[in-house]
Amino acid sequence: MNHKLIQMKKSLFQFCFSLTRWVVILIIAFYTSACTDKAGGQDVVIEPEKPAVEIPQTPRQFSEVSPPQVIQELESNLEPYQPQVSIINPIFDQVIEENSVAVRFQVRDLPIFKHPQLQLGPHLHVILDNQPYIPVYDVNIPLVLKDLSAGTHTLRVFASRPWHESFKNEGAYAQTTFHVLTKSSDNNPDPNLPLLTYSRPNGNYGAEPIMLDFYLGNAPLHTGAQENLEGEEGNVGSNIGNWRIRCTINGESFVLDNWQTIYLKGFKPGKNWLELEFLDNEGNPVKNVFNSTVRMIDYQPGGQDTLSKIVRGEVTAQEVRGIVDQNYVETPVSPSVETT
Repeated sequence: MNHKLIQMKKSLFQFCFSLTRWVVILIIAFYTSACTDKAGGQDVVIEPEKPAVEIPQTPRQFSEVSPPQVIQELESNLEPYQPQVSIINPIFDQVIEENSVAVRFQVRDLPIFKHPQLQLGPHLHVILDNQPYIPVYDVNIPLVLKDLSAGTHTLRVFASRPWHESFKNEGAYAQTTFHVLTKSSDNNPDPNLPLLTYSRPNGNYGAEPIMLDFYLGNAPLHTGAQENLEGEEGNVGSNIGNWRIRCTINGESFVLDNWQTIYLKGFKPGKNWLELEFLDNEGNPVKNVFNSTVRMIDYQPGGQDTLSKIVRGEVTAQEVRGIVDQNYVETPVSPSVETT
């Protein structure tokens, strides 16, 4: 009898132990499932609060693609250069007593020229106020700006590769503000605010992809930007630390959060319009003159200019290397001789 009682107690103890173990396992499993993603078992990530303005991160109609292969090959010829650009005339805050001015530039560490046959070469993009840029291929000849309106004007200039991509190294950009007859409040950027300079697309195009390029001044790098801006009197504050560039093409918007050149496909034949805007980290435009620019371009596929042929890959890097090397002479290919 005692033996049977002992066996019953032992069985009851084993049952209670097993039951307790399964209860503990179920509790652990419950809390584990509450902290993991039901679909894939991944840790739940609490997303940061989204900005007040929702902006698509990638375009739908347009797609970003790699730069044309020929341009990638030619880029190596220009890598050693760190162009230094300056405006010699007019000088800053100068008042000019006529409605024209002869602009003079100085460029170091970059040859400026145009290949006579290919009609491309390293050059300057010169922007008066916020008009489309004027290309300059010879800095020895002054650029004469005529029929200027009375008041304040701003000149911006930066070095450009033959395919119109801006050099972004320190010193590649210069800016000055001058006045015709009298000073005014127009065309006078605030030096304490970031400044966006629209470059490309511009004008006519005969092939895709089409390059999107711009220049940024007084815009902090994203890394450490907030710490650098905190406490600086007269600055816009830390809300520009995570600045973005909103690009709108034919009504479709997307954003860029890095200063880089991109190539896009998806343009329709004929007229297309583009707008670039400088935004703070809440998606609000940073109000400074020139920080919002609209341009219209004309895309006609099948263009026969050099750049269109480069973009379509109809020429080799060897055939057009003269646009990056002024002294380059293409070596003729000897005809092959058949042997028997």
